[in-house]
Parts: sequence; structure tokens; C-alpha cells
Amino acid sequence: MSTPLSPTDRTTVRRGSKRAVTDRAALHALLADALVAHVGVDTGEHPVVLPVAFAADLDGPDDEGTLYIHGSVAARWLNASEATTVCVTITELDGLVAARSGFHHSMNYRSAVVIGRARVVTDPDEKAHALALTVDHMVPGRSATLREPTRKELAATSVLAVPLAEASLKQRSGDPVDEPGDVEAGVWAGVIPVRRVAGDAISAADSHADVPTDVTARAAALG
Repeated sequence: MSTPLSPTDRTTVRRGSKRAVTDRAALHALLADALVAHVGVDTGEHPVVLPVAFAADLDGPDDEGTLYIHGSVAARWLNASEATTVCVTITELDGLVAARSGFHHSMNYRSAVVIGRARVVTDPDEKAHALALTVDHMVPGRSATLREPTRKELAATSVLAVPLAEASLKQRSGDPVDEPGDVEAGVWAGVIPVRRVAGDAISAADSHADVPTDVTARAAALG
């Protein structure tokens, strides 16, 4: 049985706790929807927060599933992450909330924080699986249409695995929440919806093939 979200003190939502979500399925939905994560690492000299592509394997080998992040073997942040605690955040913006006062302006969003001890994936099969998942997270089904990665490519790439067990999720939706006196003043308030939109796929200048169905399907889904 899956554990609830925020199972530890450091992932327990305190500020804005009414926006906390404890259903782990909501985290899984956000991981499926989002395309970019940010990983926070202490490199020893200073902390860094970097945007990364990611993939999630809900049946992965780590507690409650595995979040995979990849990068260059030469990346200092990635090497500094091995066997240390990292923080990964994933956020989707759904709307700009315009209230009748500056204080009550907000955003509609879904945001997850995953904290866990990172491990460098050394098993060749798991590493290949993680990289294929990352490609398929961008364009579902695409990894099966590509050649196998070369030894040189695999040697140049590191993969970090972070357990999904220790996580928290917050979200906001709906209208602004204004003071009664501000509502009576008659100033407009509302929400500007925000969504990700994809255009038609554009073939590379040296591409000799038609746009494949997996790409057109992905563009349509994002559009």
C-alpha cells in the first residue's frame, strides 16, 4: 500500500497547509504532466538549483517509486549529489490570479517537492531503462524508434535516482479571495488561465523522413 504524501517532518506542509494535497495519485499526475524539474544540490562551496529533464518510474526500485534525473558525468552538481540528500521541485502554472488588492494576487498552480538521498545508477539495465523513460516522457513511444545508445554516449551520461517516498504537494485553483470591502469597491478581479501550447512539429533541415505519428500525437496532446 502506498504511503501518504508528506510522511516526514521535513515534507510536512505548514505554511498554506489548506493547499496541501496528501493523495499520492495527485503527485503521480503532476509527474506525468510536467516536463521540467529543478534540482537543488549543495556542491560544498555553495548551493545550486538547476533545471533538468526527468522521468518517473512508479514501479522503480526505490521506496514508492523512482525519480530519474540525468546529466553529464563531468557535471559538478551531479557528482556532488551522490549519496547526499537532494531536493527536487516540479511546478506547473495554471493561472494568474488578479485580485482587488496587491496582497491577494496569487497564482493557480500545482507544485511538488521531493526530498531524498540520491544514488548514481550503476546497473546498466536500470540506466538504459531510465534514459529510455526520459526520452519517452518528452515524446511517448519515441525511444523504441531510435537506435541503441553507444558505449561512449552511455559513459558520458550519469543518471541519478531519487526515491519518491518523501514528498509534498500543494495546489491552488479558483478565484481570488478578496476582503469584502474590496469586493464592494467594484474593481475587476479574476483569473487569466495559463496553459502550455505546442505548435506543429518542424522537421530539421537535414531530415529525410516525414514527421512520425508519435511526434504529431505529442504535439496534438500538448496543443
